[in-house]
Amino acid sequence: MKLTPTPLTERVDGLDFLRGLALLGIFIANMLHFHSPYAYMDPYTWFSTPGDQSAFHFIDVFIEASFYPLFAMLFGYGLNMQYEKSLKNQTPFAPFMARRMSWLLVFGIFHALLIWFGDILFTYAIMGFIMIALVRIPKKWLFSLALVLYIVPSSLLYIFTLISRKINPNSLLDGFVDIQQIELAISAYAHGTFIEIFMYRMSEWFTYGVIGLITAIFVILPLMMLGAAFSKWKIIENMYAMKWKLVVTMIVCISLGILLKSMPYIDGPKFENIYLVQSTFGGPILTIGYVALFMLLWQIPFLKIVTKPFATIGRMAFTTYIMQSIIATLIFYSYGAGLYGKVDIVTGTWLAIGIFVIQMIAAQIWLSKFRMGPLESIWKRLSYGKNFGNKEEKG
Repeated sequence: MKLTPTPLTERVDGLDFLRGLALLGIFIANMLHFHSPYAYMDPYTWFSTPGDQSAFHFIDVFIEASFYPLFAMLFGYGLNMQYEKSLKNQTPFAPFMARRMSWLLVFGIFHALLIWFGDILFTYAIMGFIMIALVRIPKKWLFSLALVLYIVPSSLLYIFTLISRKINPNSLLDGFVDIQQIELAISAYAHGTFIEIFMYRMSEWFTYGVIGLITAIFVILPLMMLGAAFSKWKIIENMYAMKWKLVVTMIVCISLGILLKSMPYIDGPKFENIYLVQSTFGGPILTIGYVALFMLLWQIPFLKIVTKPFATIGRMAFTTYIMQSIIATLIFYSYGAGLYGKVDIVTGTWLAIGIFVIQMIAAQIWLSKFRMGPLESIWKRLSYGKNFGNKEEKG
């Protein structure tokens, strides 16, 4: 049997819809890093104006750490769909997916070194290689293993931080601000040459990339495994038969997720409250609640039509993600408009929304003429080893 791409008639629109929403949430969260040295600040004390404080509070509770889990789960969902397609068509899955992940790895390296250090493609590719083996596990075992891999290490880390705080309350460096790195980031991104930006970006990527790969095993990988398990259960395909389950899931997970994500404002912005209770536990729980909400909204005919642009842009998520990095860095870095460090959170958030709206319009125009986005077409050609053409057939 020959390997062939998935026809448009076999695409799951609900999957593209969720992918489009994830792209918007991720871009709003990433915008904080695009326009300022956010990674080195203590955002709970750094911002002084009421507008920035309110905007950060909203992003921190409702967006940050609640849309990248959705994207990771959708990645696992799609990977399992490819696996089941290979079983149905009796085609080799591992060699094809290994080629696909290898090229994603290359794209990720180029993205991280030449555009933006906050790349996620490299990490997704590494975790994707592991998923080639894990996707074969039966759904119940895959689901259980994902929960164990996610919950146990994070819970142990939480217990360790509580013990450390009891022994030495200052050991966790709550509220630490790295003034030196803030100055270096502004010097490089706002005023540096392309080479200086490249060198600083590379140093950031090596630092965060290594840490990211270690944490990804206990965060990104189990989220992908959950997505693959949900795919085996056909959660999105069967959403119309699960309305009441989705309602209960939405109410419970959104309520619990918002409570956990508000913990830094309830019990103080301590290390364990920010990185564990809020992000590690609260983020994905709120994600599940969002997914249930979005799937319920998608079932309403009027809203399905209104939100169709999200499904459209979700079809070219790869291109959209890379273009967001290119556009944002051209706006903020010195080789572009040079606005790094000069934009507040409110402006940055509206800028992200505005860019995304333009991208949705561009996606609608592009996909009226072509089957998929330009980067999707290149990735497919490299993965399958031949050119299928990208022109949309009419009539």
